[in-house]
Amino acid sequence: MRSVPAETASTPDDPAGLIETLRTRILSGHSATAVLEAWCAERGLAADPHLVARRVPGPDKPLDAIRRDRLALAPDEPVRYRRVRLTCGVHVLSEADNWYVPGRLTPAMNAALDGTEAPFGRVVRPLDPTRRNVALRPLREAATGRPGAGDPLFEVDAVLTTGAGLPFCEVAETYLGAVLRRGP
Repeated sequence: MRSVPAETASTPDDPAGLIETLRTRILSGHSATAVLEAWCAERGLAADPHLVARRVPGPDKPLDAIRRDRLALAPDEPVRYRRVRLTCGVHVLSEADNWYVPGRLTPAMNAALDGTEAPFGRVVRPLDPTRRNVALRPLREAATGRPGAGDPLFEVDAVLTTGAGLPFCEVAETYLGAVLRRGP
């Protein structure tokens, strides 16, 4: 095994290495919520590492034809929109736009999404969801220094399907510099 010279080895808090590690975990995980909660615990970002989905007020973003097709929607099938900031303690780790098909969720899941701050991934966990990543957009050059807490790092678009393969949600996620922080 070849050793890496000290001046080129990345440190555990190297921004580029952390971004790549998180991106790899998100892209290979079945749930961004689960990945971010594990990340939050590993980095000690909060005493309680569970995510909270804080709604972002504003108009609904329309679902374009490409996304409608990926969700295999009938022409008149309703879709709901939810924009949230996923927080761990005081840290906003990501922002997400979710378009989901309420008719493919249980009434309890719809009620939780409408009336609580539970993250989408936690609410739909009983569906045994899987993610199919459809886009990755890096937003940060590796050599531009340590990003600020609100600086966007990368974006991921994914389609969530049930364990049986039925698509029920498309999500557009933007991961922010706060994910690189370490707790006390």
